[in-house]
Amino acid sequence: MQKLGKREEQIMQVIWRLENAFIKEVIEEMPEPKPHYNTVATMVKILVEKGFLSAEKLGNSYRYSPSVALADYRKQDVANIKQKYFGNSFSKMITHFAREEKLSDKELDEIIQIIKSQKSS
Repeated sequence: MQKLGKREEQIMQVIWRLENAFIKEVIEEMPEPKPHYNTVATMVKILVEKGFLSAEKLGNSYRYSPSVALADYRKQDVANIKQKYFGNSFSKMITHFAREEKLSDKELDEIIQIIKSQKSS
């Protein structure tokens, strides 16, 4: 699976949230300054070519839906970050977030509970 560029990822985030959308709906959901219709149309076409979106013709328009689930993309993206920045070490990555993100005691307890539940499975 390829890595998405910044604008591609913004478009995918909108379509993942909406589950399917026309280009006009994607633009409405994007942050200011809104991109031009042709810009989004070009990027959507690229996302179809890359296999991230599928297109369904409805009248004179196309409605787009994700071909790649958000969970699948997230899993790959996190794995890439872990490998690239933390030497493929989960513990180094978690340590970074625990220190740098100033996690609350509740968040730390939740992480510990998840780890313990995985260990006992």
